[in-house]
Amino acid sequence: MDVVVVGAGAAGLAAAHRLTRAGLSVAVLEAEPWIGGRMATASVDGFRLDRVGPPLTLSYEELRALPGLDGLALRSFAPGVLVHSDGRYARWGAPHPRRTAGAPRTAGGRSVGGAFSVARALASAPRRPAASLDQARLGASLVRLAATPPQRILARPERTAREALNARLPARTVQGVLRPLLAALLADPDLGTSSRRADLALRAFARGRLAVPEGGAAALPELLAAGLPPGTVRTGVRVTEASVSRVTTAEHGVFRCRSVVLATGARTAAELLPGLRTPAFHAVTVLHHTAPVAPTGDPVLLLESDPGGPVAHTAVMSAVDPGRAPAGRTLITSTVLGTPPDDTERRVRKHLATLYGTSTDEWELLALRHTPDAVPAMPPGHDGHRPVRLLAGLYVCGDHRATSTPRGALASGHRAARALLTDLGVRLPAEPSATEAA
Repeated sequence: MDVVVVGAGAAGLAAAHRLTRAGLSVAVLEAEPWIGGRMATASVDGFRLDRVGPPLTLSYEELRALPGLDGLALRSFAPGVLVHSDGRYARWGAPHPRRTAGAPRTAGGRSVGGAFSVARALASAPRRPAASLDQARLGASLVRLAATPPQRILARPERTAREALNARLPARTVQGVLRPLLAALLADPDLGTSSRRADLALRAFARGRLAVPEGGAAALPELLAAGLPPGTVRTGVRVTEASVSRVTTAEHGVFRCRSVVLATGARTAAELLPGLRTPAFHAVTVLHHTAPVAPTGDPVLLLESDPGGPVAHTAVMSAVDPGRAPAGRTLITSTVLGTPPDDTERRVRKHLATLYGTSTDEWELLALRHTPDAVPAMPPGHDGHRPVRLLAGLYVCGDHRATSTPRGALASGHRAARALLTDLGVRLPAEPSATEAA
């Protein structure tokens, strides 16, 4: 065949899709029994449970510009995000943000008595002048970012996101709003990410609503795979060696080819091609619960501003995307960043009771998945366009060669395909321009 792609995540499938459109014969080999990589989705008792599944900031216009993804259905969160801080809630990023009081509080700050829900916390209430001013300043900052071309952001002086944000906004806004927001977008609660990359993530957030693929994160790679010729993707095939003209597998023999695209995670890529740099990673633990009654019907992304956590963000995913749960059932998905505590599920359940203002004693844990290498770190100096061409016939792609987002993985896969086609002298398909700013 012409090309062997190792790895059936978003990057590998994007590369394969573009190569087959150019007329090449391609085989995609995936070690796991499923496709999608970190965008995989498991089916458990009728629930669709994402392995990591970060929120997307791709708009429908951008999706239409991406080969193979013009039919992807998105389910949007409510506008903005809801931030919990010291027993209070504030809607940020919405057209009309509102500061609201939470449950009744004792002197110790703990909620007491009376029925309470996030929906009630969103009811109209007087705002503090300081909070209103902070919202106005943050809103103006996001509006400016939304209108700033990506090239201008990438030309700015680079430092950590924390340093850059503290220089232009009050510390309470950075710590109380932007830190938990960037934790949700980039899995970086410490704000050590490159200021350029953080600004690009905030720019994407400011330009559109957060969304998830309908039916689970795997809907994105599954749609790409469906656009490939039958038999192109082969799961359960573990690659042990890779070179320009051949790929050796553990139990399925040798695949000979003209070129190889390595589209695995960074650690696996470095094992197959010693010498490749492995970045640092942000660890992610995802917990899925079901409850007898939904704690809220609001499809909002709820962020915790307290860095002590353990929950960084949570949402009633069955309110965002009803197809992720059986009819009449509730799905709550919560994320813990970094090293999880030993008693993760108990501590998360206790924290969720505080966040949603309801008892979680009768909630049932459906799945708990810890991924230590979930999101490649992007510290200052991060190159969002790391070379994908190692030499003629050998290419590597993935979010670790671009930016640590689904958009970055797609862009990296397209760049690898373009480099391969150029080396083979094959006419290039139309450019998917929407991914190039990743």
